[in-house]
Amino acid sequence: MDDGNALHHLLAQVRSCRVCEGSLDAGPRPIVQVARRAPIVIIGQAPGRRVHESGIPWDDPSGDTLRSWLQLDHAQFYDPDTVAILPMGFCYPGSTKSGDKPPRPECAPLWHAQILDHLPRNRLEVIIGMYAQRRYVPELKGKVTETVAAWQDLLPDRIVLPHPSPRNRHWLMKNPWFEADVLPAVAGRVSEVLQGR
Repeated sequence: MDDGNALHHLLAQVRSCRVCEGSLDAGPRPIVQVARRAPIVIIGQAPGRRVHESGIPWDDPSGDTLRSWLQLDHAQFYDPDTVAILPMGFCYPGSTKSGDKPPRPECAPLWHAQILDHLPRNRLEVIIGMYAQRRYVPELKGKVTETVAAWQDLLPDRIVLPHPSPRNRHWLMKNPWFEADVLPAVAGRVSEVLQGR
């Protein structure tokens, strides 16, 4: 089986996964966007309710903010040959009074390495939020603020971002260096990657 067929088969397995079905209030609906040529991989947390309903990753206000941060338009963001989207949990985990539940812990160990093996070795990984940062930036054991503040140490291959949720407005106000210093560098690096394709 060639690489393209192997990835197609793998994604079919992912999309039919029912490993944690009994733990998902809304039922399983794995959401992932991947193609072999994608030079940018976004590793986030898990779909929210709106994304679960639409089946489109980052189809919510958080996605609007993320696209703005990365300076990607809608067409670029949803082109799987440009951007792969690989959440820590592929399905909506349900919600609590204070927000969504954490991503299910089964997905990343079960699927991520297999999927990433099909993507370009020379890629930019955009790592969003605490759960993704714990797995993909293990050398930085601080809180999200400390991890994001170390952004220059991770370039040119990795970018760390806080979650772009509207719930994080307070964090953004408290950390003005993020918008002043980090976001221009992030947009610049994304542009370099796309120009170098």
